[in-house]
Amino acid sequence: MAIAEEHARQRLMGPYYRIEEAEAMLGNVEAGLRKGIELKAQMVAADTEFNRIKQRIHMLGGSMVNRDHMVDLHERRDSAGTELKSTMERIEEFGCLVKDLDIGLIDFPTLYRGEEVYLCWRLGEPAILFWHGVTEGFGGRKVIDDDFRSNHRGSATV
Repeated sequence: MAIAEEHARQRLMGPYYRIEEAEAMLGNVEAGLRKGIELKAQMVAADTEFNRIKQRIHMLGGSMVNRDHMVDLHERRDSAGTELKSTMERIEEFGCLVKDLDIGLIDFPTLYRGEEVYLCWRLGEPAILFWHGVTEGFGGRKVIDDDFRSNHRGSATV
């Protein structure tokens, strides 16, 4: 079964959002997204330094290592990773999908003319202004127009 088909099968029960419902959650989602971006940067920074030190040791054929510093880097990376996972799970509890943490891209499922599509929001945008099909992604974003507004719907469970 294709990934998109499996995802659609799992999502059959919603929730689906009207634009207004999704926009009402943006404040909480944005705060979590910003925290996630910060945690990812911390994790990457610790991992990069850890790997740089390992590379230097390898290039020198061995070296005296500050074990406490290496342990600290490893713990910082793992701690940030654990907290990042928890943060992403909290964001997804709102019913949205984190599509790209690097650019702050979030999708909210909705129904348009009976078909599941996504309301698409990117960090820094003033509101939810775009939508796209499940298989189209960011490159297939379309402006939300009057036709979309009139023909999309959420679910009663939101």
